[in-house]
Order: sequence, then structure tokens, then C-alpha cells
Amino acid sequence: MITNTELEYKGDLYPTKIVSFEHEVDSIYFHTGNSVILKVTVLRDSLIRFRFTTKGYFSNDFSYAIDKSHSHGYNFLEVSEVEDYYQIKTSKVKCRIQKIDMRLSIFDLEDNIILEDELGFHWEESYEYGGNIVKMSKASKDGECFYGLGDKATQMNLKGKRLENFATDQYAFQKDQEPLYKVVPFYIGLQNKQSYGIFFDNTFRTYFDFCHERRNVTSYWAEGGEMNYYFIYGPQMQDVVTTYTDLTGKPELPPLWALGYHQCKWSYYPESNLKEVAAKFRELKIPCDALYLDIDYMEGFRCFTWNKEYFPDPKRMVAELAEDGFKTVVIIDPGIKIDKEYAVYKEALEKDYFCKRADGPYMKGKVWPGECNFPDYTNPAVREWWAGLFKELISDIGVKGVWNDMNEPAVMEVPNKTFPMDVRHDYDGNPCSHRKAHNIYGTQMARATYHGVKRFAYPKRPFVITRSAYAGAQRYTSSWTGDNVATWEHLWIANIQVQRMSISGMGFTGSDIGGFAEQPSGELYARWIQLGVFHPFCRTHSSGDHGNQEPWAFDEEVIDVTRKFVNLRYQLLPYLYTMFWQYIEEGIPMLKPLVYYDQEDIQTHYRNDEFVFGNQILVCPILEPNSLGRRMYIPRGQWYNYWTNEEVKGGKEIWVDTKFDEIPIFVKAGAVIPKYPVQQYVGELEFDELTLDIYYKEGKEKSVVYEDAQDGYDYKKGRYSFLSFQTTGKEKELIIQLHKEGKYNTNYSKYKINLIGLPFKVKMIEIDNVEVSFDKNTLENEGYLIVDKEFTAFHITGE
Repeated sequence: MITNTELEYKGDLYPTKIVSFEHEVDSIYFHTGNSVILKVTVLRDSLIRFRFTTKGYFSNDFSYAIDKSHSHGYNFLEVSEVEDYYQIKTSKVKCRIQKIDMRLSIFDLEDNIILEDELGFHWEESYEYGGNIVKMSKASKDGECFYGLGDKATQMNLKGKRLENFATDQYAFQKDQEPLYKVVPFYIGLQNKQSYGIFFDNTFRTYFDFCHERRNVTSYWAEGGEMNYYFIYGPQMQDVVTTYTDLTGKPELPPLWALGYHQCKWSYYPESNLKEVAAKFRELKIPCDALYLDIDYMEGFRCFTWNKEYFPDPKRMVAELAEDGFKTVVIIDPGIKIDKEYAVYKEALEKDYFCKRADGPYMKGKVWPGECNFPDYTNPAVREWWAGLFKELISDIGVKGVWNDMNEPAVMEVPNKTFPMDVRHDYDGNPCSHRKAHNIYGTQMARATYHGVKRFAYPKRPFVITRSAYAGAQRYTSSWTGDNVATWEHLWIANIQVQRMSISGMGFTGSDIGGFAEQPSGELYARWIQLGVFHPFCRTHSSGDHGNQEPWAFDEEVIDVTRKFVNLRYQLLPYLYTMFWQYIEEGIPMLKPLVYYDQEDIQTHYRNDEFVFGNQILVCPILEPNSLGRRMYIPRGQWYNYWTNEEVKGGKEIWVDTKFDEIPIFVKAGAVIPKYPVQQYVGELEFDELTLDIYYKEGKEKSVVYEDAQDGYDYKKGRYSFLSFQTTGKEKELIIQLHKEGKYNTNYSKYKINLIGLPFKVKMIEIDNVEVSFDKNTLENEGYLIVDKEFTAFHITGE
């Protein structure tokens, strides 16, 4: 019998006419004649999930990205049918689904279009692997802008770009290079002063095209899995980012020392070398809270071991460093050396915890230790085992943090730099190939590490950092932007990457200050420090192959600049800690690109360099050599030059003079900025006053300050201090009202109030309606007052 068995190439396939629908509580199902099902789930009035299947039924609904601990709920839901379409209406938006072809459109309540399908959902059969290549194309309006997508090394506005998501070890990556270490398939669209977000929760290799191939079409597609995306309506970008961060989860508060300055190198060894670095920081009085040990601390690069020649007594060394205020952070990679005498390898082998190839043998790859096997962190039993391995490092030796590297996963000397795609994974009971699990491998390793560090650090808080991450990884870990290069272009890239990560849900991020590869000039290092102290994660790291990169590797001028800016970071720790509190409580990003800060102002839509640190400090790095100033955009409103206290009106681009030991920094009028005294490490000093820099504004401004014990979990029992300051400025008056919440009593008893920009001479001061005497000379010459922290209203009257 002869048959024609040649496969028919069908090309792109599309849903046909909708033949039925049903409504079940928060979900509406639409069925087509060719077995496509669209499930629309209303999670909130402004958050709607769209899930498609082409086989007539849905597979198990599972996601590593979504924070399942958080509940959702909507206020209003109405489903109706007219001749041509079905309509789903909430209290924020209307979604219309065409009966003829399942294409959908989303409108606000005034029938203004927010987002509409162009071709809409379509798919192509994957004959090589099975399943589908799933695709979505949306119509894009003229002038529409796009932001987000994690740590992309390109312009802030993604209009005209095509980008790829596949976690990749990209040593010494370049501007616009794709793909990079992290996968955050979430973007924000902005058009007609309305923002919306799309989160395409698909862990296969994904692509996003923002009007690159076709001028008015935005599309995204994946090499497998489902077309499963969430639509988030703003209309403000703040609302979109907050909702997305809420959906994928927020971290817990880090210990305050984790927000200090950290020093790292590949590698500090032996012990005497590490001790010299520690001593030099204290000698030069450059604050530092953490020192890192790269792979050379291990015995033959075997994880969870120590090289006893370099570090004969790790517990003693870690304790001695701790006495001088240094926390020790160590690296742990996923590759486990194939060595039958190595306890970690033996145990994983006995318990069958390593990843396997499709035909059964263990996945084998070369990394730093040589030939390795790799744990399957998508298996809950493996994660539990991995967490338990941290007992000795954390409980016994006293290490305070763990740094996960090479977890894309990276494999050396193979063309694709990673596992073969046929490697199998448990995927929490949803078995799959590496094609599906690749992008979440690093996150699941960080998750297991987090649970181990948390278990053995208790009652202190854990600190974990990862190189590779998928959306939602922020629940477990901080991150950095990978193996960058000591160039001015990379300083520009670092600035954009950390801003973009901040609005992509992963706020606790920084770059390798000075560049990992190659060697920076003193000027470049100084300019990078000046930027890096305004990143949530602040660490100098470098490859020792190219020379030293500690602050004292450069001249005295660079040492002075480093000290000045690291001192500034330590002064601003209460401000930075408050930013972090707002991030974990409300999903507010710690760094705000100008378009996030003021999307109504079209001048912000293409700005890359300037960002708002927290809510009230505007920062603009110097990104070119030999610069004693630069042009920058000042957002709308009133601002003060931090260095000169000169008031500037925003909404325009201006030239700002700087010096080698300055970058443009501005403070929002009306702000109350809290400051600690300079410490060489967090917790070094007991101090009796908190400095408050208060910037005059005609009108009202609110500022907040969050404090707690700086570590531990008492803050979850209400033992925190949350201060809300309301400043009200008039022509000859300044009123400061203070409201306090929480049961934590701070150690200090006084506020040192610096009054900046007062347009009048002080005639009278009242505290809680009682007139108080004050030293006029001190106030006029020094500009400050000392007041008891228990006040609730502070009233200054001018002459």
C-alpha cells in the first residue's frame, strides 16, 4: 500500500467564527468552529487575563511568575452580546470580542480605544518539536511609545525595536545586543496620555516587535506553550507598574546593610588579601558593608566547600570581618562537579536530583569545576534539598548572603552556551523539556537559595543576588546586570538597564560599578560610583584579569570622589529604606524614569539619562569624559540644585554646571529628606538625632520616612516607625505637620532641621501651638534648628 505521508505545511492558522460561549463567575469562555478556546478572566477591573488554546481543551494552568499568595477581586462585571461582538465590561474598561474571527479590542468607558488586535491571535504548527508557535499582533497608533522588558541594553523607549527573551550568558555584551541574562516579558504602552501593560507569561523563547517589521503593528510570539497574556489598564503608568508588580510579587524588606556599599572581585584570595581590602576601607574611611568571595574560595570550584589553603578557618575569618562591620557574601553556581568523593555530588546522584537528557543519561556540561551535572531546580524535592545545603555556610560559618551566578544556565564550550533543548525538567509536576524550563531555571535556583538562606539566617533577613531571572524572581532575590564592560557606553547602558528593571518589577538591581571586563580610567570609575550610589543594589565588581578596581587603585582625587558619594549614600539610607518600603508595600518602583514620573509631558517620552530616585530626588549622571556640565531635562514643578540650593523651575531642558566631584542632583521643592550621620557600616554608630533637610515650597508637599530595627521580622508585628510629613508653604509662613504610625521607638530623640530656600527671615517659631525661643544666629548662619522628635506641628512665621 502506498500513501502520501508528506506533512502539509499549513502556515499561519487563525480562529474561525465563535460558535458558543459560557460565563462562569470571573471567567468567560469563547469557542470557535475550529476548536480554539479563548478564556477571559477578570482578575480586577483593570486586570484581565486572555488565555488561548487551539486543541479544544486547556492544559494544566501553572505559572512560576504569578504570586499565588495574593488575592484579586473586581467591583463590576457585565457580559453582553450584540450582533457582531460580545462585550465584557468592568468599572474601568470594555473588552469587545468579534464573533467572526475572535479579534478583540479594549476601550475605556468613554469608548476611546486603548488596544486592539491587528491579526490578533494566530499560530503555526511546530513540526520539529510538536505543539505550536503562538503569535499575537496588535495595532499600534501613531506616536505610541513602549517601555519595560527588563534589562535590555537599548534606548528607554522601545519603539522601532525587535527584542528576544532567552536567558543568555553574554560576557562583555554590547549596546543593543540580544538576548541578555533576564527574561521579563512585560511591556508598557503609552498613547494619547493613556498607559496600559501587557505581560506575556510564557517561559519559552519569546520575541517582541515594537513596530520594527511593520510600522503600525506591535507583535509578540513564543516558540511553544500557550498564548497567555495579561492586560493591565492604567491610565497612569504608575498604576500599570504597581498592578504588574502586585501580580508577580514583591520581596520582603532586605536587611539595611544590604543597601550599603559592597565590594567584590573575581577573586579575593587568600584570606590575607581579603583582610587587606577590609583594612584599607576602614583606613581610608570609605564606608563598606559587604565583601564578596568569588569562585576561588572553593576547593576546586566545588560548591559548598572551602579551599583550606586559602581560607584555613572560614568561621574565624568571617567572625573577624564581622567584628569590623563587614558581612561576607559567597558565590554559589549550579554546576556540581562530577566527583564520586564529593559529598554534594554523591547525595544528588543517590537521590536522582540531576537534570537528564531525553534518552535518560544525566545532562553533562563543562563549567568552572570541569565536567558537571546540574540539579533540576524545577523539582520541589530538589529545591528543598538545595536549601538544606546552606546550613554550614549560614548557620555554622556565619556567611550573610549568597550570590547565584552562571544560572542562565551557562555551559562552556558549546555553541548555544547552555543546555541542549532535549533536557528534561520536572517543572513542579508538569514535565517538560529545557525549551520551556530554560528561562526559569535561574529563578528556581535563586528561589531554592533564598529559602535556604532564610531558614538558616533566621531571625535575621536573607540576602540573595542572582544573574539570571524570569518575571517574579523579585520575590526571592536581588539582581545585577551581568558581565558589563569598563566603557563610557556601558555607563550609559547601566543607567538605562537599572531604570528599566525598576519599572519591570525587579527594583533591587544594580550594575558592576566600573565595569566587569577591562579596566576603567579613574574618571570613568568616579563617574560610575556617582551613578551607582543611586542604584538600589550598589556593588563594585570586576574581573581580576584586567587589574585592580578598588577605589584606591586610582589616584587621591578618585578616592575623595568615591568617599564623598558613598558617604552620601550612607546619609541617605533612611530615604533609600523608605523607598524600599514603598516598593514592597505598594509596588512603587524605587527608580522612576521621567516618563513614569510625568507621562503627560511629551518631552519625557524619549529621555534616557535622568531619573527620579525615590519620590523627590532627581539624578542625572555624567556619561561622557572631560565633562564639567551637561544639558538635562528638569521635570515640571519646582526643584532645588542639591549642591547650590538654587531653585529651578522645571518643564524645560537646561545646562547644569558640575565639577569632577559632582553630578547634577536636584531635590523637589517641599520635600523632607531624612539623613543619618555617615557610618563606616550600618549599625556602627548610636546617634541621637535624625537630620531632616526641608526644602521650602509655596504650596503643599507630602514626604514619608520608614524605619525599623534594620533587620529581623519585628516590623511584621507592627514594630516600625512610619512618619508622614506635610509641608505647607505660604508667602511668610512654613508649616510642617507630622503624623506617626507604628510601635517602633527610634533610638534618636531629636530632629536636626535644615531649612532650605526660605524666602523670608524667621520671626517666630511655634511647636504644637507653643512659641519657642531659637538661636537667630545659628538659624541664619547655619540654617538649622534642633527640635524634639515628639512634635506634631511646627510653625515658622516670617518677618
